[in-house]
Amino acid sequence: MSRPVARVEDLRVVVGERALVDGVSLTVRAGRCTALVGPSGSGKSTAALALLGEYPAGARVDGTVTVEGRAAYIPQNPAAALNPARRSGALLNDIARLGGGRRAERRARVREALRAARLPEPDRVARRFPHQLSGGQQQRVVLAQALLAGVPVLIADEPTTGQDPLTTRRVVGELRAVLDRGIGVLLLSHDPGVVRELADQVVVLREGAVVESGPAREVSVPSGAPGSGSRSPTGPESPVATVRKPVPIDDRPELLRVEGLTAHHGHRRRGITVLRDVSLTLGAGERLAVVGSSGSGKTTLARCLAGLHRRRTGRILLAGDPLPHSVRDRRREQVAAVQYVFQDTRASFDEYRPVLEQVARSAVRLRGVPSAGARAEAEEVLASMGIDTATAARTPDGLSGGELQRAALARALLARPRVLVCDEITSALDPETRSGVRDLLTGLTSDPDRAVSLVLVTHDLSLARELADRVVVLDGGEVVESGPARTVLTAPDHPVTRRLLEALPVPAAPVPDPAG
Repeated sequence: MSRPVARVEDLRVVVGERALVDGVSLTVRAGRCTALVGPSGSGKSTAALALLGEYPAGARVDGTVTVEGRAAYIPQNPAAALNPARRSGALLNDIARLGGGRRAERRARVREALRAARLPEPDRVARRFPHQLSGGQQQRVVLAQALLAGVPVLIADEPTTGQDPLTTRRVVGELRAVLDRGIGVLLLSHDPGVVRELADQVVVLREGAVVESGPAREVSVPSGAPGSGSRSPTGPESPVATVRKPVPIDDRPELLRVEGLTAHHGHRRRGITVLRDVSLTLGAGERLAVVGSSGSGKTTLARCLAGLHRRRTGRILLAGDPLPHSVRDRRREQVAAVQYVFQDTRASFDEYRPVLEQVARSAVRLRGVPSAGARAEAEEVLASMGIDTATAARTPDGLSGGELQRAALARALLARPRVLVCDEITSALDPETRSGVRDLLTGLTSDPDRAVSLVLVTHDLSLARELADRVVVLDGGEVVESGPARTVLTAPDHPVTRRLLEALPVPAAPVPDPAG
């Protein structure tokens, strides 16, 4: 058995009267993967960050944490580990400088680290700023930092969250390569398929306590998340074999129209074109899924709709009324009408103000609701999403990623939007919570009094088939296929769509009971 490179023994972390983790023990071994699984808010991140010596403010800590050397951390949002004002290769160069050597030798080590992280054009990537990279590319740059530093332990926090099936397969391959280098991996994941493929040991947490642990083949990993199982092409047992029957939309009035949308990063002539001549429509109460691989332009399209990406040409019309490029130039009712729920929810909240106050502020600012009434509305909506008032009264660092994701959705809903743009909003949620959010979105779009239209940016084709009336597939910033969800997700025309479907997993077969 390989040597331990990190060990947590009887860890207890208490903030106020709440135990975030209570008696957690785990071991990470060289070249082996230990997976921490459990629902949102179960204490996974608190236990993992203990390897870095990081704890919430004011926490009381008991137990022992030992690490051989240093641990590296790939956050769920890799952009948080990158400096937006520095090119992506800048920190890599700083790390290489610590290892000494001439400039040419340092550059060679940086290129090798980027190639080891499976970035095929290392020089080009190193010259870009983080915002010019897709989420998957940002993740690989952070991985290259860890490889260059030569750390013995890597913490991978939900590395497949928000990723399309093809990218998920790539991430699994990258982590296998890390293990082959003798690096121990602590994997935090909601994805049972990824856990089954990578983990040697599994620790299951619930409400801060270990409820089960042991070899991966013996531990029951909670299922229900997308990506469970092993890779298989579409077939009778595939998750895409049953597609939600689309709601008739022919008689619905058109609510949103996009005409010839082209978007850039940087200067139009010297920058990067991320969307090319995209056109689409959205009816009142319609659910439109926008899918595609990492870097295809999905998030840029969503940000354009919400007025968060100014460098674009073309027109976006809401009920025939052209929307200004920037949210700053939109009228209050236009801002309220098109609400955006960020994938990186933690960065979208003020870290110093209570979450409840920030959710309520949406109704005050965009609808003119008095503070007391807005607070009552916020409490009611948050409670419907499983977040009680005491939890919502904390600042964002007192909520889990999944709780913040639901709070961000509540904040958008308090604006009473006509169009809700959701960017991977279920990706950070455990299966049970994901199901609840899915049902909530279904209810919103089905409510005849509200008739909220939904633009769902997602890598999760199983979610698209459950929710969407229509699907738009992006690749390289262009629409390569669109149509009714039933048609696109069962009989795709374009090779890109077919590859996405073929990368979808199927539920794993149950493990036979030896005693049976």
